[in-house]
Amino acid sequence: MLSEGRKKSRVTLLDVARHASVSRATASLVIRKSPLVSTETRAKVEAAMEELGYVYNMGAARLRADRSLTIGVVIPNLVNPFFTELLAGIETVIDAAGMVVILVNSGDIATRQETLLTRMREHGVDGIILCPAAETGPLLVERMVEWDLPLVQVLRRVSDDCDYAGVDYAYGMRQAVNHLAELGHRDIAFAVHGPVHSAYQERIDGFCEAMQARGLDPDNIIRVPNQIAAIAAAADLFTSGSRRSSAVVCFNDVVALGLSAGFYDLGITIGHDFSLVGFDDVADAEAMRPRLTSVATFPVAIGEGAARLLLDRLAQPDLAPRKLVKAPQLHVRQSSAHWNKGDGGRVKNAG
Repeated sequence: MLSEGRKKSRVTLLDVARHASVSRATASLVIRKSPLVSTETRAKVEAAMEELGYVYNMGAARLRADRSLTIGVVIPNLVNPFFTELLAGIETVIDAAGMVVILVNSGDIATRQETLLTRMREHGVDGIILCPAAETGPLLVERMVEWDLPLVQVLRRVSDDCDYAGVDYAYGMRQAVNHLAELGHRDIAFAVHGPVHSAYQERIDGFCEAMQARGLDPDNIIRVPNQIAAIAAAADLFTSGSRRSSAVVCFNDVVALGLSAGFYDLGITIGHDFSLVGFDDVADAEAMRPRLTSVATFPVAIGEGAARLLLDRLAQPDLAPRKLVKAPQLHVRQSSAHWNKGDGGRVKNAG
């Protein structure tokens, strides 16, 4: 006698349709999450599936439609909370389309990224959303075309011949520098870290242009380590020596968090003795004390935009390459303050 599990595994879509008193075509539309099906009919079919123990055969469906209903997402860093928010935006759109995301981490290593992309191709993903690892070249885009694998670049770009969703980093840096300059700061540093890529260079260019426009020194760019504890230990780079600063713009909020801890250890009060501006404005910015002034880059919205670009590309492969570039917005809180040289070099909170 066949087990109950064996019996359930043999339930067909036609069985479901008959049980729900609908056509097989209608049941199929429910399976594919078609908007053409009424709410009442969908509920009937789903109830029949539940009662009969119907299991959708994704493998067979893929053979029929030549689609896997999976999207590959490749990011360079799983630690930075920015990428968590980016992924949330991607998944919101991809889930609504009845597809799923396969997430992998390149570690910002181009050779590892190449291996991951090859594996995703072998597993038949329908398309890729990629934040290119440092040292990725434009040949990657050509390879994706050869593979007939739709690709959307996100946050960083290596080619204009491919869809892209990102941020106007230079504009964000101008907002940060102008904010500090208007508070009276003249000695403004830029704390950078990590490998060089398009987003890195756009931040550098934006900082230098903004500083030059204000008649300030654009060369006060200081590299800090990648780990928060090591960043904290490097805080004295900004408070001593010939390049002593009164304010720092940070490459991202991770750098700001590390420097905030380092200044605390040095007895320097952020928002009183020193001004600090982050970049990305992830959730931790509001949780920090003092609350961090930061340039919001809206990672959830960028993720949603990247996912929509990819879905459009899957539906219309011949579309011209498109760009969605999000304008960032400075959020002023407690960590940036007026510079008052007459008060012993102290600053006054601007938030």
